[in-house]
Amino acid sequence: MLPFSVVLLLLCATPLPTTVALPFEQKGLLDYGKSINVEGLVMMLMNDEEEGSAVEEYYKPEQPTCPFGCQCNQNVVQCSDLGLHYVPYDIPPETRLLDLQSNQITEIREGDFKGLSNLYALVLVNNKISRVHPRAFMPLKRMHKLYFSHNQLTAVPKNLPSSLVELRIHDNHIKRVASGAFSGLGSMNCIEMGRNPIQNSGFEPGAFDGLKLTFLRISEAKLTGIPKDLPEGLHELHLDHNQIQAIELEDLRQYESLHRLGLGYNHIRHIEHGSLYYLQNLRELHLENNRIPNVPGGLAGMKYLQVVYLHSNNISQVDVNDFCPNGFGVKKTYYNGISLFDNPINYWEVVPATFRCVSNRMAVQFGNHKK
Repeated sequence: MLPFSVVLLLLCATPLPTTVALPFEQKGLLDYGKSINVEGLVMMLMNDEEEGSAVEEYYKPEQPTCPFGCQCNQNVVQCSDLGLHYVPYDIPPETRLLDLQSNQITEIREGDFKGLSNLYALVLVNNKISRVHPRAFMPLKRMHKLYFSHNQLTAVPKNLPSSLVELRIHDNHIKRVASGAFSGLGSMNCIEMGRNPIQNSGFEPGAFDGLKLTFLRISEAKLTGIPKDLPEGLHELHLDHNQIQAIELEDLRQYESLHRLGLGYNHIRHIEHGSLYYLQNLRELHLENNRIPNVPGGLAGMKYLQVVYLHSNNISQVDVNDFCPNGFGVKKTYYNGISLFDNPINYWEVVPATFRCVSNRMAVQFGNHKK
């Protein structure tokens, strides 16, 4: 067993429920910590190999090599917390998981990964990397997961492997995403790029062209509005902890596949009527800790919506049809969570029929408003 303590939350690899019969399942959010649980990655690697992922044949030396100071076991090379300034030499060609987290590496050179054509996951978290050679990742023809968070990158690395499925580049210094930055990455389904000082103007037109993402997080950045032209097939979009001030009519028009939308902890004062109409497949909506004056219009028409976070806003009134439709059978699933606490609502004035499509009375939360 490998000695790591922080649990890796494998949200990117878990599909969201699509059947209407099942209740919505609350899942954990991606980990922002400075360490990655390699044990969890090993389990994912084993599962993928059982499903038939191709592995190139390689020559097995009689005396297996292992970089000095590292631990090598069953195609996993662990070189974390060694004070390394460069990627070590003599990495076995059969390596499937390379862990280089928590070192002092400042750059990735052209030949650092030469011969590692079978690498599945590369962990570079918590280093000081600011430079990546544009050909550094060329040998990594089968890499699925690249963890590059907590470094000093100022741009998305160039020429990422076309096999890449998951990319984490949060907690860097990225201010700009160039047009075509993710070109050729048709297999990618998850990008985590929160905690970068990027503004709306930092996304060039075409920045996300060619991507078929299901998960995207740009939380804790410097966004003042919902970015334009994000991948249309998204199931989850997390824009929490930004400076977004309003949701305009066209902002969400192209994201009809969304299941979960995170807009909590922003400065939202206005949600244009009809702007949520396009989200007919939404299961969970986060609008907590904003400055919203009323329950957003359109919630009653969302057939599959099950969880709504509206706490810590400026909502003073809840009408009888704010959450539930009038017609019988219109809503396909009951709510199992509506949070309205820390709003200036006189909850005793709310008509009980307002929550006629809620699974049980404990699912609605009022009270605790501080003037």
